[in-house]
Amino acid sequence: MTLSGTPFAHLDLPTLKPEKKLWSTWLSRCLSGALLIAMVLQLSQIDPKQLHDALPENLWFLPVLLALYFALPVADWVIFRRLWTLPVSGFFILLAKRIGNEVLISYSGEVYFYLWARNRTDLSSAPFGAIKDVNILSALAANLVALLLLALTYPFISQLHLGAYTDASVISAGAFLVLSFAVLLFSRRVFTLERSALLWIFGVHLTRLMAGVLLCALLWYIILPGPHFGFWLVLSMIRLLVGRLPFLPNKEALFAVIAVFLVGQDNAVSTLITLTATTMMALHFLVAALLGGVALLSRNKGMFPEKAVA
Repeated sequence: MTLSGTPFAHLDLPTLKPEKKLWSTWLSRCLSGALLIAMVLQLSQIDPKQLHDALPENLWFLPVLLALYFALPVADWVIFRRLWTLPVSGFFILLAKRIGNEVLISYSGEVYFYLWARNRTDLSSAPFGAIKDVNILSALAANLVALLLLALTYPFISQLHLGAYTDASVISAGAFLVLSFAVLLFSRRVFTLERSALLWIFGVHLTRLMAGVLLCALLWYIILPGPHFGFWLVLSMIRLLVGRLPFLPNKEALFAVIAVFLVGQDNAVSTLITLTATTMMALHFLVAALLGGVALLSRNKGMFPEKAVA
């Protein structure tokens, strides 16, 4: 398979020849094993009865949760489908990439995706610099949204009285987010793709982030339908902002403080945060189990063949 039919086929980009080395095979296996152990350890802390009691009666909870869960891998697949003509089977690898990044350590999923991609003979002519570009643009898009939210919510945050250095911390975080865009000054050396491709990818990331904010707010509105939907939308924006702020050792704790301040119900907020995190972890485990089972059943049939069909 070549890139002749893709929108960015005219790009003259460096390529990476597939090399099936022993170290890359064992590294992939070690990442898979570490991911399995991490998931089992985290799932062992979940109380099934408590989770069952916390689930809302509104059945719309499940489709919204699934949409929120699959938003990131779908956006990634759309991007790499256009860049590489990534086959449908690549979507399953992107699911594994997300699980690795969130359950194991940050960017461990990217390593797994890179090792998978370099062993695909049908992707040997693909611009592998795109992996780097997509990750940089994802971070920049999230930082841009966080910076805008920080400017909008600064008056509110300054009134929370979270500590003597709250204002200084917020200003420092804002400065850090602004400095992250300094990479654009060296765009010709940092990025591999052309500007048109970079802008398109950046737009996909922004769309995905906005969709995530809306879906998260809708999810919380279904769990606790008391407050107005607009209230949950603001809280979802604050959650995204807190998640992007640097130098915070426990971002979930800070978000919990803000949520309690807004909602005014400790038990309700605890249920909200716990249920969201627990259901996401349960989905990680379920998806990983399904991927592993399908891979085992399809080993002889070739679920991810060297010459994948687009």
